[in-house]
Amino acid sequence: MAIGEFGGAPAVPGGSGLLLSTPLYWFYELSHAALNPSRAWADATRLMFKNPVNPLSYTTFGKSIAAACELFERSTRRYGRPEWRIHSTLVGGERVPIHISPVWERPFCRLLRFERMFEHRPKRPQPRLLVVAPMSGHFATLLRGTVEAFLPNHDVYITDWSDARVVPTTEGGFDLDDYIDYVISILHALGGDTHVVAVCQPAVPVLAAASLMEADNDPYAPLSMTLMGGPIDTRVNPTAVNTLAEQRGTAWFRTHVITKVPFPNPGFMRDVYPGFLQLNGFVSMNLDRHIEAHKQLFLHLVRGDGDSAHKHREFYDEYLAVMDLAAEYYLQTVDTVFVRHALPKGEMTHRGRPVDPGRIKHAALLTIEGELDDISGVGQTEAAHRLCANIPAERQAHWLQPGVGHYGVFNGSRFRAEIAPRIADFVLSAGQSGRLTRWIGAATRRSGSGATVRA
Repeated sequence: MAIGEFGGAPAVPGGSGLLLSTPLYWFYELSHAALNPSRAWADATRLMFKNPVNPLSYTTFGKSIAAACELFERSTRRYGRPEWRIHSTLVGGERVPIHISPVWERPFCRLLRFERMFEHRPKRPQPRLLVVAPMSGHFATLLRGTVEAFLPNHDVYITDWSDARVVPTTEGGFDLDDYIDYVISILHALGGDTHVVAVCQPAVPVLAAASLMEADNDPYAPLSMTLMGGPIDTRVNPTAVNTLAEQRGTAWFRTHVITKVPFPNPGFMRDVYPGFLQLNGFVSMNLDRHIEAHKQLFLHLVRGDGDSAHKHREFYDEYLAVMDLAAEYYLQTVDTVFVRHALPKGEMTHRGRPVDPGRIKHAALLTIEGELDDISGVGQTEAAHRLCANIPAERQAHWLQPGVGHYGVFNGSRFRAEIAPRIADFVLSAGQSGRLTRWIGAATRRSGSGATVRA
């Protein structure tokens, strides 16, 4: 499952960009509304053929009708923001309840805290960890596994970005500069002593925010930054996504994927890159796999394999839930990161002010990449070390995780077993002088199978 696929938009005939993209969202809303009666009929039919009172519900024919109706309903519905479904965690062998609540809010983002309701606080340090989720199509719940892995040993916060279609135009716009302002404001709200983990796309604005804060000697600058699979320098080992974005240029995206939010959404007339277009790009990249997955769902339902069907629903409830992106933010990110490569060239600015990662001297830096990442190529995130030339060598580390792609960098079994423990050790070490060198030495000794650790 890939995120941040700026080149994944559906192809539109060359000269018809504005003519087609402007009413596209309106046609989508109209077709969705027109299918409401059919979805209701399909759902009612499914319930009828699953009812144990109906003798046909025990036959292959009845099960096939119910399965077909479920597939139709799921294929035509709009998926809303998923739930976090994190209710507890294990801390030192004790099951601790989790209370999720917003602690900071702006029109385009809420900061959520996963508060652990301790009866007895653990003796082990519990560093404050700010997870900056990607604002690239999917909701922050895509990082559910990431959050769960950190909860046993950290006080975890995460940025929960808003769907642009529900933000009224009276709230103003939102661009990459605003994103950086949000990160700085959140760090101020947390009051210092905070470690930041940026997953994929946020690597650039997080590095920019830290650069600006350290240049100002801001006492709330992060103690450490962990950048995971982020496009710091997409000139290094460019992927198909990087190449496509650079070849098309910002103007192509402006005319082919930007449209206005239709009535009656709260964000009526806001310019956005709509979620349904993003989803078209995500799915088309692996269309055969998705068709096969839905075919298998049909067979699981007919055979009564409830566990496999549940896993399918759980995955696609998350994967098919997408949000609209503010057009200003999307286009500025494409231009700054993928077309002009402004940060590594030393040309990035924030509201007219130069962004210089060389001003970072105190925050520790850890970069993590996946060996098989086809979204952010190997070396693109590690490039941050070259830019942050004034961070002491003993406060820098890099980890290349063997055998994982983009998604595996922040989720999955290898993330839980190999990546998350390294981040936890690094975060502890970054706040305690003298322990970082020992951590790097231990990581180097554990590094086999093609992994690399640098300091």
